[in-house]
Amino acid sequence: MFVRAKRRFKDGKEHRYWSVVENCRNRDGRVVQRQLLYLGEINDSQRAAWCRSIEVLKGDSGPAPMALFADDREAPELDCEVVQIDVRALSLHRPRQWGACWLSLSLWDRLDLDRFWGPRLPASRQGTRWLDVLKTQVCYQLIDPGSEWRLHRHWYEHSAMRDLLDSPMGVIADDTLYRCLDKLLIHKQAFFSFLKERWTTLFDARFDVLLYDLTSTYFESDPVFSDKRRFGYSRDRRSDCVQVVIALIVTPQGFPLAYEVMPGNTSDNTTLADFLHKIEAQYGHSDRVWIMDRGIPTEATLTAMRASEPPVHYLVGTPKGRLSRMEKAFVGQPWRAVRDAVDVKLVAQDGELYILAQSRARVLKERGMRRRKLKKLWRRLHELQGQRLSRDALLLKIGAAKTEAGRTYRLVDIRLPKVGEAVSPQTFTFTLRRDRLRQARRREGRYLLRSNLTGEDPATLWRYYMRLSEIEQAFKELKHDLAIRPVFHQREDRIEAHIFVAFIAYCLQVTLKNLAKPCAPGLTPRAILEKFATIQMVDVHLPTTDGRHLTLPRYTQPTADHQLLLDQLKLRLSEQPLPRIST
Repeated sequence: MFVRAKRRFKDGKEHRYWSVVENCRNRDGRVVQRQLLYLGEINDSQRAAWCRSIEVLKGDSGPAPMALFADDREAPELDCEVVQIDVRALSLHRPRQWGACWLSLSLWDRLDLDRFWGPRLPASRQGTRWLDVLKTQVCYQLIDPGSEWRLHRHWYEHSAMRDLLDSPMGVIADDTLYRCLDKLLIHKQAFFSFLKERWTTLFDARFDVLLYDLTSTYFESDPVFSDKRRFGYSRDRRSDCVQVVIALIVTPQGFPLAYEVMPGNTSDNTTLADFLHKIEAQYGHSDRVWIMDRGIPTEATLTAMRASEPPVHYLVGTPKGRLSRMEKAFVGQPWRAVRDAVDVKLVAQDGELYILAQSRARVLKERGMRRRKLKKLWRRLHELQGQRLSRDALLLKIGAAKTEAGRTYRLVDIRLPKVGEAVSPQTFTFTLRRDRLRQARRREGRYLLRSNLTGEDPATLWRYYMRLSEIEQAFKELKHDLAIRPVFHQREDRIEAHIFVAFIAYCLQVTLKNLAKPCAPGLTPRAILEKFATIQMVDVHLPTTDGRHLTLPRYTQPTADHQLLLDQLKLRLSEQPLPRIST
């Protein structure tokens, strides 16, 4: 970046216009200059026009007017302080990311989180502004998540959080970040109630239908068995690592309502009953519908939900085994269309409604997957039949093929050589199980749902169940966009506080998603944040002839893309920061 003057002759006089510019290389290889900051005209023939009164913060004396002149001109006598600047020594310092930080804080204000956290995180007697520390941690988790060490040593200095929060440099010094985490967990339940009120106010959210599911996050550390980090079923396929289980509740529109951190060896079917009691204790009894995937509720839990007063309604998927037991009950029942290419059959039984759904698109997808795996398995078996192998080597290769084929392996009947027999086309044979193939074809693209909403329209129930994709998307964003792991903490309370910070950041992301949905549905929150992250801030240093420095913090002007997003999201950039002068 450098300073460039444009000269223009008008009416026989020379006018000079100064700008801060930078060189940019186009795709075609040409280098062009892009204007970052317009400094205006410094004109020798019209001295009064040189003067621009600006607000300058001078110590504790408050704003004072000041007139600036180039040092190669004689300054006129004015009523305000006159300062001559060395324009040739102008320099730019501390380039830092401004746009994404500003957008994150705007989302914080849109959720009105200061109203909740302000009274709960007052400044300390030593002057530590805990609210600003929390804002920094949440914005960091939303924009560029990483460790607390990286936040303290790198990210904070290369972002504009200090400028936007008007915070001192030491706001995240030493152990401040960890001490802030220690203050959060006691407010978790109250925060859930606050969220419900804000989602209703901002987006007219409804909470009569709730989605419930679980995920896990693992730790690449030595096993610790004295807290919630335990070995268990890993959804990340890292059974070699200890983990914790996270249960999450969201609405069908994707608004998070509550979550809970559980030990890593918690079984899915043991969590629902406690969560039902917690939600009813916090929000009261209501006519809610709980939507879950198979494996979460037990038969005892579903029986208790039906027997409660008033009944707790549910819609849940069922394992494949129940579909096998109920196939005869659906024979003869007519198909009913609930939408294009999706049909259902209904059977009422024991106070429940069973819904057999069939999606033609899903039939084609599952059938194509099964055919590819079966052809690959069949080709591999032919290869093994033609190889000269020992029986033990053959068993190892068959095991590898079985793992790769998955459930398709059960469609093939394989006869292996007996102990002591040589491997040959006579001792090693395989045939297709056509009975199982016919059964697999009948079940492709079909799944069974059950509910105690016996009087509900099946099309509505099917749409409810399809909304489970919202909670799957929430888990995906928590693990990828917000990088909830790796978790660098060792204490259990700080592990849970880290997850709480990620949950708050996810609430900001959901806010941005729903603000953009009506006007820019094709843009993800991550794409919008990355777009705004290109707005940078620099400090323009102007040395004066009396030994002082005038500093103008300035963010780069938004491009047409930025302005379009700002207009659609109904946001307005904050004013440029006030200049400051120092000795």
